[in-house]
Amino acid sequence: MLTGKMIRVLNYPSNKAEAFLKRIFFRIEEFPQKLERAIRQIGLEVRRQGDKALIEYTQRFDGVSLRPEEFLVESKEIERAYEEIDQALLEAIRVAIERVKAFHQRQVPLSWFESGDGGTLLGQLIRPVESAGLYIPGGKGGETPLISTVIMTAVPASLAGVKRIVMVSPPRRDKSLHPALLVAAKEAGVSEVYRVGGPWSIFALAYGTETIRPVQVICGPGNIYVTLAKKLVSFQVGIDLLAGPSEVLIIADEKADPDFIVWDLLAQAEHDPLSMSLLITTSKRLIREVREKLSEALKRGYRTEIAQESLRKRGALIWVESLEQAFELANRIAPEHLELLLESPEAYLPLIRNAGAVFLGAFTPEAVGDYIAGPNHVLPTMGLARFSSGLSVDRFFKRINFMKYTPQALKSVGPMVITLALNESLPSHAEAVRIRLEKMGGDK
Repeated sequence: MLTGKMIRVLNYPSNKAEAFLKRIFFRIEEFPQKLERAIRQIGLEVRRQGDKALIEYTQRFDGVSLRPEEFLVESKEIERAYEEIDQALLEAIRVAIERVKAFHQRQVPLSWFESGDGGTLLGQLIRPVESAGLYIPGGKGGETPLISTVIMTAVPASLAGVKRIVMVSPPRRDKSLHPALLVAAKEAGVSEVYRVGGPWSIFALAYGTETIRPVQVICGPGNIYVTLAKKLVSFQVGIDLLAGPSEVLIIADEKADPDFIVWDLLAQAEHDPLSMSLLITTSKRLIREVREKLSEALKRGYRTEIAQESLRKRGALIWVESLEQAFELANRIAPEHLELLLESPEAYLPLIRNAGAVFLGAFTPEAVGDYIAGPNHVLPTMGLARFSSGLSVDRFFKRINFMKYTPQALKSVGPMVITLALNESLPSHAEAVRIRLEKMGGDK
């Protein structure tokens, strides 16, 4: 039976609401740690056996038999991909890339320095990492390509000046990658594409194999197995973040359109059975209408089983007494996507402390941010927006601090350095300064 009544309706504050929200607040604890041992074993095999391990895991889990020389997608296959997609899609890819470039260009930092009293010189060098790996999920056997993820990961790396940008993605049954993925990769600046996916591809990017050279940073979302692999290599390479199931929290007033809310909730629910879709509103009438319209929408059969399971597990329509209370809850939940279907959404920006990205007004659905608005869609989930941010150009840069002291400048601060070092029981630190002061005729 297709029904919108599987989604819970809660009044806040109440004991029932608190019980549900407690699970939401601590949703990261549901991360299946028990899988980590199995993923760690895959990593050991890739380190020991290199290409041989990639061949075995690709055959076992993807059902595709590859030789090492087939891992790399040749340029002629990429050129052919342009002939296999229609012009409307190519134009959409190019427009999306330009808009993502325009937004991320403003994030590019500059090296700087400043001189101070006594001849000191302080500054920071900004340098890109030399190589980056991008993981692009296959999606239903490679037939639903995540084109937007190619753009969102490759464009910031390219803008940062990363010389070698490597993309990995699971092969389809015929050993190919979807042509739209290849076109997006070429347009966004990817330099190497490998038809290898799963957690073993993460380990290949981190440790290297006979065919795939290692990279310095790995970005891109994946399933729980890929996420655990990224966690395990995070001391070997840089990673963007550990992403969980997709999330949306909608704050709406009594004037919000229930149809907009229904489809925005389902847009997240269709991702994963563990996706989180929440509405917080001051209108009980709106809750009734959304619940009824959910039933009608589910009858259309769009990824219905996934959406129903998601709404049952992590969906809720929550009534609150005031919008201020709604924002208090939103900041506690720290959602990946926060939509404000309010009459004057900009006025509420000062109340937002924790969110991956914010979507203002009735005509800014989260979907536009996924594809073409410009800001990055690789965002913190599971409440991590309390202390982390989405993917940006910064992930592909290193900041190297530098400093220079003249004899006079060292003389002015040397005694304080010695005092601090001795109080930390680090006498050689103190002596390294004292010997210089002595040789320049300063205090011993």
